[in-house]
Amino acid sequence: MEFLNTYLIYLIPVFGLIGVLFMVIKSAWVTKQPTGDESMTELAGYIADGAMAFLRAEWKVLGYFVAVAGVLLAWSGTTVATSSPVIAISFIIGAFLSAFAGYLGMRIATKSNVRTTQAAKTSLAQALKVSFTGGTVMGLGVAGLAIIGLGSLFIVFYTMYVVNTGGNVNGEAMAKALDVLAGFSLGAESIALFARVGGGIYTKAADVGADLVGKVEAGIPEDDVRNPATIADNVGDNVGDVAGMGADLFGSYVATMLATMVLGREIVSHDNMGGIAPVLLPMVIAGLGLIFSIVGAALVRIKNETDSVQNALNMGNWASIVLTAIATYFVVQWMLPNDAMHLTRDLDANGVIKEGSLVFTKNGVFGSILVGLVVGTLMSIITEYYTAMGKRPVLSIIKQSSTGHATNIIGGLAIGMESTVLPILVLASGIYGSYYFAGLYGVAIAAAGMMATTAMQLAIDAFGPIADNAGGIAEMSQLPPEVRHRTDNLDAVGNTTAATGKGFAIASAALTSLALFAAFVGVAGIEHIDIYKANVLAGLFVGGMIPFIFSALCISAVGRAAMAMVEEVRRQFREIPGIMEYKARPEYEKCVEISTKASIREMVAPGLIALITPIVIGFAFGPEVLGGLLAGVTVSGVLMGIFQSNAGGAWDNAKKSFEKGVEINGEMFYKKSEPHKASVTGDTVGDPFKDTSGPSMNILIKLMSIVSLVIAPHLNSEVNHSQRLQNELKLRSMHTQTIHVDKKV
Repeated sequence: MEFLNTYLIYLIPVFGLIGVLFMVIKSAWVTKQPTGDESMTELAGYIADGAMAFLRAEWKVLGYFVAVAGVLLAWSGTTVATSSPVIAISFIIGAFLSAFAGYLGMRIATKSNVRTTQAAKTSLAQALKVSFTGGTVMGLGVAGLAIIGLGSLFIVFYTMYVVNTGGNVNGEAMAKALDVLAGFSLGAESIALFARVGGGIYTKAADVGADLVGKVEAGIPEDDVRNPATIADNVGDNVGDVAGMGADLFGSYVATMLATMVLGREIVSHDNMGGIAPVLLPMVIAGLGLIFSIVGAALVRIKNETDSVQNALNMGNWASIVLTAIATYFVVQWMLPNDAMHLTRDLDANGVIKEGSLVFTKNGVFGSILVGLVVGTLMSIITEYYTAMGKRPVLSIIKQSSTGHATNIIGGLAIGMESTVLPILVLASGIYGSYYFAGLYGVAIAAAGMMATTAMQLAIDAFGPIADNAGGIAEMSQLPPEVRHRTDNLDAVGNTTAATGKGFAIASAALTSLALFAAFVGVAGIEHIDIYKANVLAGLFVGGMIPFIFSALCISAVGRAAMAMVEEVRRQFREIPGIMEYKARPEYEKCVEISTKASIREMVAPGLIALITPIVIGFAFGPEVLGGLLAGVTVSGVLMGIFQSNAGGAWDNAKKSFEKGVEINGEMFYKKSEPHKASVTGDTVGDPFKDTSGPSMNILIKLMSIVSLVIAPHLNSEVNHSQRLQNELKLRSMHTQTIHVDKKV
């Protein structure tokens, strides 16, 4: 046990290495699976080439951004005592690993799709095994790289700024180490935002163009090989729902751990690890969650054609959550001290805890973790209810499709708005409960508990677009109906899991942003944020507006790109004779080019809003006004994210319900009926909601909070700096435990 107490910090990256090792093993298994006939392989090649073309174009633009931002961060690191130019290196590493995580996911997805199609020729069980294993590669890669990156950099910075200087674990030395480490999270979230927005614009421009002309005007199936936009549509599934989602959850994972670590620095903990147990705990929980996600993934399997795919996924998910919760209890009992913990700011001039200050125990910390796990689970259940086939919300949209396009739109908007009620009540209860157990550190560690099984959540999420692509390849290759039936079964479940994944992501973003907000307040040296002040109230309103203009830019970008796509598809149907008779090959590459150029061009403005707004407000009006801005962004962004993601998911599954046939007022309706056409319109409206602006909300609110945290030391006054020095001396006089680290390691 003494060995673990001393060397636990060095074992954290090992968790990540285990995840990467399993990722490599599962990736090799997927690659060995058969790819099918020549036509299937050719179509899969088009999709893979289009996806990589987009990534190369995106990386070129983001490379310039990372270089410029890195130089600015290096300069800013020289201007305050609690930062360093090394933050630029941390930023670049975070950006690289975030982009690399997206690349790994896209690479395996473009290999898994055609192999899933081939597997669907044999059985539903084999198709699920291939598609979910592909998703598992994505989940393990993202979580593994995040833990390796964050854990390794923390070891380096902790050694540089705390151990080698003899600094205090609750003082400015640790604050400097964590400020430099924040650059890693900033890099990850920056790339995540551009990847999510750019990928979302790409996929929805192609999807809308393919639907409006192919299904509505030409009356051909969604993934018909005759549709010029169908390859771009399938490429979009990968660049948006795989690469974008991978970078998104990589950033969320890192931001959650970082926020908890920053708040953990302020906790006086007389533990056996030199007082840094509250800082290490979120990384240890993440490592355990990764291990148990591997166990949960192994339980996802079915035997018969009639077995429920959703139940199989739920089995793996529940297993990973329950096992993580059990293991976390013992880890908390071991790592945290038996005596009570409190914050450094709650000490008076004599080192005595102020009356009325928050004091909490390790059991309180575990209580907060349980709250986080419960909140994440409830958010997934609620989201599934509002977006799954056969449930009241989707059935209500189906019924309203019978009276036309307008009533379908009205029904979907109403469901989206209604779907914010229960999640917000759950979130509010979670915030209150976790704070009750362990203060703001409890809120942060609750988010860490919720994000612990990110590898499993992402595996479930990523399998959806793989199955969607598999169905597209089956349709384009004109395979037997039973093959498409199996892929449609997977795809329908994938739509629901995608929606629940987004609900899970926005819930974790809400808790993480609150933790980052608390960390910002502490680092910026402000005691409270007073909304009675006119400038703070103004900042609150401006913050509430940001998600709306951000969404407007994203949705408008999809609309403009979709218009160009529609015109191109119409042109090809008009000018290339023989397409409809299968005698001529559509010019797929033209549609891929339209989506690529539009997404790269249009992703810049929304990204700059998130990055520049906190800097302008912070330096122009001060930290308190910036705090008001962050509060407004967080509340408005969470509501917008839930509303848009759920409305889009419900519209999508309402449309898909017509493929099997639906009963409306005693009459059955199928594809190509008038109610089906109305549902296609609703799905088209919901596409940018659920895949572009909606899921970008969680990155927006976290990225603005992280930018604010990074610039917080620059906003702090000299008076606050003097106060921090006094606190440092006070902590030293309290005989805070000495750090015992073998410098030879």
